[in-house]
Amino acid sequence: MREVYFIKQNKEKWLGIEQVIQGKIKKNPDDLSSLYINLINDLSFAQTYYPKSNTTVYLNHLSARIFQKIYKTKRVEENRLVYFFKTEVPLLMYQYRRYLMYAFLFFILFTSIGVLSAIYDKDFVNIILGEGYVNETIENIKNNNAVGVYQSGSTWGSTIGIIFNNIQVGAKLYIYGIAGGVGTLFALLSNSVMLGSFQYFFYDYGALKESARGIWLHGVFEIFAMVVEAMCGLILGASILFPRTFSRFNSFKKGFKDSFKIFLSTVPFTICAGIIEGYVTRHALKMPLLLNLIIILGSLAIIGFYYFVYPSVVYKKTNKHIHDAIL
Repeated sequence: MREVYFIKQNKEKWLGIEQVIQGKIKKNPDDLSSLYINLINDLSFAQTYYPKSNTTVYLNHLSARIFQKIYKTKRVEENRLVYFFKTEVPLLMYQYRRYLMYAFLFFILFTSIGVLSAIYDKDFVNIILGEGYVNETIENIKNNNAVGVYQSGSTWGSTIGIIFNNIQVGAKLYIYGIAGGVGTLFALLSNSVMLGSFQYFFYDYGALKESARGIWLHGVFEIFAMVVEAMCGLILGASILFPRTFSRFNSFKKGFKDSFKIFLSTVPFTICAGIIEGYVTRHALKMPLLLNLIIILGSLAIIGFYYFVYPSVVYKKTNKHIHDAIL
């Protein structure tokens, strides 16, 4: 069958499914299941005969959306907050997983720029971090206390200030996405270049190992959350630039709703990072190295699993439940 005829034959049905997804037409769970099966059949046909076509991309996107619509009609018996973190956010992470990849690629690129800039321009670190901070840290390194800057102030006061500052940075990474994602990339560039030059600064003074023992105690949660927040900004920007079959306003509403939920999921990690930085990092060099490694690698395992691995697990489990219910 020619693709043009295939589209003409099914166009009205697909538009009707869009109306259902947007809530303009109400359907009960059984009808939704029937629509899902029908759409999956169309998708399978398109993947077989038009694998590189925009039609296949469109049907795949439409299938994902009605899949979510079906799942949301199920009665949620568990606590709403538990459901949010256990199911809703992971499903959104799976749906937008390529944006997480984009965010990490930009993060690596921008951090590398910070490292290279610090290597080839010895004044770059002073410009980025501030001369006062650099001089203080050099003195700390000479005194065998590379993380001395984290030991100033009270634990409680430092923790509160750090948490609010980190949430503010994350909010900028996200909200700036409204400028088509360009604002998010600029904010990510600024923070990543700072990180890259910061790490090279310690390497240049022979204190990379000591600094890493302290910085990455809280840095794993803080930096990983920052990348996820940048991902949210990119989703928001893409919803404006690429509305697909939606009107631009409806696409923005959907993009904002989905990305905001993902953004909220980073807040607990940001708070944990602030608590660790305020209470634990100051003792980094006095702690046994093994304890440093347990906290750093444990944090990486937790947040990496939640945002990279768990979404696929939830998607496959949910998909199996839906298919079992349909069949």
